[in-house]
Amino acid sequence: MSKLAEKVQEELIQAIDNDELVLPTLPEVALKVREAAEDPDIGIPQISKVIGNDAALTARIIKVVNSPLLRTNREITDLQMAVSRLGINYTCNLATGLAMEQMFQATSDVVDRKMREVWNKSTEIAGICHVLCKNYTRLLPDQATLAGLVHQIGVLPILTYAEEHNELLADSISLNHVIEQIHPIIGDKILRAWDFPELIAMVPSQYLDFSRDSAKVDYVDIVQVATLQSYLGSQHPYTQLDWSKIPAFAKLGLDPNVDMQADEDLSAAMEAAMNMLQ
Repeated sequence: MSKLAEKVQEELIQAIDNDELVLPTLPEVALKVREAAEDPDIGIPQISKVIGNDAALTARIIKVVNSPLLRTNREITDLQMAVSRLGINYTCNLATGLAMEQMFQATSDVVDRKMREVWNKSTEIAGICHVLCKNYTRLLPDQATLAGLVHQIGVLPILTYAEEHNELLADSISLNHVIEQIHPIIGDKILRAWDFPELIAMVPSQYLDFSRDSAKVDYVDIVQVATLQSYLGSQHPYTQLDWSKIPAFAKLGLDPNVDMQADEDLSAAMEAAMNMLQ
């Protein structure tokens, strides 16, 4: 590990411990959606009104509801119909996840590229999460998708920090090292600050613990397996691990030697899920 990476890591961890690290705030539309969803008497018209103020988000939700994954028999063109088809909880989780995209933007080109990269990877993993959840568990696909979209949220403050420290930006190896080491700790902190349910808030810090073995399958397992599946066919170090020793596969009832991409139905579903989130 380079001196620079060590220094940055110390500074960031100290800032976290002293509560001095400025954690990103949830985009306003996501805040409003989550607030609305907490009201037990909320109806479809009210939720639609909150989301409807954001034209881009409205278009995304309508795109999702018309995805081949959700097999609507006729095209849905208006938001209220979309919300009633998806259900309020599903809509809220999806809206929260998709609204995050606006956080992955930066003022400098280098950081902006890196943020795009992280967001694209997150949507890819979220798509796989959706399919894994639906096909191999009884957990909620909307929660699994949200877990996939936020599992790397801890990268944001590190990149924001890098924008202000040119020497870190100039040294991509150190930057990547710092990101790998610290984003999990920061990710948990951010999601807890946003009052995310613990089942999702613990995903960033645990999804890369390949020996983790919880009592029953959870969203950490789903994000973990989705992450590994996303690197199949590449030279990534994760592909060199012995997947048969990773408990998450057994908990999902998924054979670690099976490439989901090779199964036509699963492959099509993953493709559809990723497109739905892009």
